[in-house]
Amino acid sequence: MKSQTERRIERQEGGDAPGVFALALILALGLPTLAQSSRRASAPRLSSAECLACHNDPNLSKSVNGQTVSVHVSESAFKASVHGAFDCATCHADVRDYPHEPPPQKVSCATCHPDAEEAYAQSLHAKAVREGRARAASCLDCHGDAHTILPSSDPRSKTHHTRIPHTCGSCHGVQFVVEPAGISAQPFFSYQQSVHGRAVAAGSMRAAVCTDCHRSHDVRSAADPQSPIFKFNVPATCGQCHAAIRDEFLESIHGQAIRRGNWQAPVCTDCHGIHLIKPHIDPTSPVAQQALARTTCGRCHEGVRLTQEFGVPGGRVSTYLDSYHGRASQLGSTVVANCASCHGVHNILPSSDPRSMVHKANLARTCGQCHPGAGENFARVRVHAEVPVSEDLGSILKHWVRRIYLWLIAITIGLMALHNGAIWRRKALARRRTEERTILRLTPRQRWQHLLLLLSFFTLVLTGFALKYPDSWLAWLLGSSESFRRIAHRVAGAILLGIGAYHLVYITTTAEGRQVWRDMRPRRKDIADLIQNMRYYFGRSAHRPLFDRCSYIEKFEYWALVWGTLIMGATGLMVWFKAQTTRWLPGWAVDVALTIHFYEAVLATLAIFVWHFYHVIFDPDVYPMNWAWLDGRVSLRWYQHEHPLDYARLVAAESPGTARSERAAEDAAAMAASARDPRESAEIRATTSADGAEDPSSDPAGGAVG
Repeated sequence: MKSQTERRIERQEGGDAPGVFALALILALGLPTLAQSSRRASAPRLSSAECLACHNDPNLSKSVNGQTVSVHVSESAFKASVHGAFDCATCHADVRDYPHEPPPQKVSCATCHPDAEEAYAQSLHAKAVREGRARAASCLDCHGDAHTILPSSDPRSKTHHTRIPHTCGSCHGVQFVVEPAGISAQPFFSYQQSVHGRAVAAGSMRAAVCTDCHRSHDVRSAADPQSPIFKFNVPATCGQCHAAIRDEFLESIHGQAIRRGNWQAPVCTDCHGIHLIKPHIDPTSPVAQQALARTTCGRCHEGVRLTQEFGVPGGRVSTYLDSYHGRASQLGSTVVANCASCHGVHNILPSSDPRSMVHKANLARTCGQCHPGAGENFARVRVHAEVPVSEDLGSILKHWVRRIYLWLIAITIGLMALHNGAIWRRKALARRRTEERTILRLTPRQRWQHLLLLLSFFTLVLTGFALKYPDSWLAWLLGSSESFRRIAHRVAGAILLGIGAYHLVYITTTAEGRQVWRDMRPRRKDIADLIQNMRYYFGRSAHRPLFDRCSYIEKFEYWALVWGTLIMGATGLMVWFKAQTTRWLPGWAVDVALTIHFYEAVLATLAIFVWHFYHVIFDPDVYPMNWAWLDGRVSLRWYQHEHPLDYARLVAAESPGTARSERAAEDAAAMAASARDPRESAEIRATTSADGAEDPSSDPAGGAVG
């Protein structure tokens, strides 16, 4: 009989039988695998010859995510690379056998290049990789295929000095690559046009490339204090090549401010640009002589910001441009003094510093650079003309001379204008009274249309060009008030369109208007009249053309007014109602309309001054003006000379047998005899015959003899 202890042992052994069985099964299945792994781990690494026995095959490839990828390694290219002295297994240490199961792990360059990897890990590129941006640069993007990497001293290398711009540009010069990161490709193209880019393209090994300013592995943001392009690090970065200039700059007023941490002070890139740095002899460079004052120095020294924050005098550019030097510069002089001529370039110092070029002890020498023999008194002439009145005696005297002359000019010229205006008015009115002005040229309704047109047109001109040129005297006339200008422009535009609408009704519904329409219709005779008129005034003919009630001169102006009103009205309404316009038309239609509106306004304004004003003011036959726009009447002498056909018709329409009608018949006969065109001669005789005379009372618009 078994003891209790023996029975307990039997029960324990029986209960553990399943666990023992499972353990045995695992060992049976796993031991071969462990043994295989152990054999692989202990197996010798494959030689490069063994690897290249397969990988030297140009057709060798594998499938990755459904795509065929070549795994060919050129033996000759590999041996010529920087890694050619190493075995394949140096990088692919986990590959011990063929087939490669499991697949080889991704090679880490950090195994041999820990310093480069550490620097890269701090860069913008590494940050982008960590954020999952597939196009962010890694080692192979810049250095190329690991099996063909060449030393940077090799001109064929992607990291050779002259090829670095091309290497960086393979990403940074392609907009769709850099755009997702919020970067523009323009800096790459700007660099190519810069003094550095052109020098590198010509083979220079000294000109700066991307890595000289941004570094190679740890490319950082300009906002990173450790970045070489961080504002306060820029002088040191540029100083790698321009050491003497860097030292000079750091001693200047700007350099001192930078060392104090003043963000407002300029560094190299503020004046020279960043990627598009050009030589100072290039007219498009920001440091070119022509651009220095207005473009570069003026960005800081013309405004009030430096004055408000640091007490630096403002308005330096405007006062310079108002001086002889500034005016000569604006006229294109390339030798006249500019900011740098007097203040220096990189060595700018305050005038209180004895080393400054504009220190009072150095001014004569500074001015003497251009003005040999300049003494102390010469050097006291101010370049920046506007200074506080109380600063010195010369400024006080200049201030009062200016004020006295302004008053003297206003009083003298004002009295001259008053004197001559009174004489002109008296003589003009006397001539108006002595003239026999009995021909009714414009009816009351026509004069009202003309007056409203005159007022609305010049209001539109004044208020429109005041917006285009806000710094001109036009804006000053309006009190520099945009709200008043805007309202006045729109009211005048509405009046102009209203006159146009009324005129359309006028020429279609009234007898007077229909006669205007008949008179203004273009005819083939107008072309013949134009040619004959030019022949006469250029001395090629002894005969003037004989004009009817309206010559080609009035017709041209009338139809130009119709055209201009339609164009200005349509484009003006498009600009006025932009929201409604863009519901039906693309946005660029408003821009095009605004352009048409402006240039049509220029055309119309010039036409009024050149064409209309000549014929109603400056023509010697009507000077000082044609008074018809006020009372509608013109003189017999002028009308007979300018519109002989209609004059003959009007006079012949009077009672036959009067002295005037007989004289008109004689004049008509003379005109008919002088007419070169037989049809025109016949027309003249017909208009003066008693049977063909018109009744002037039925033609109120055509005028009548008073």
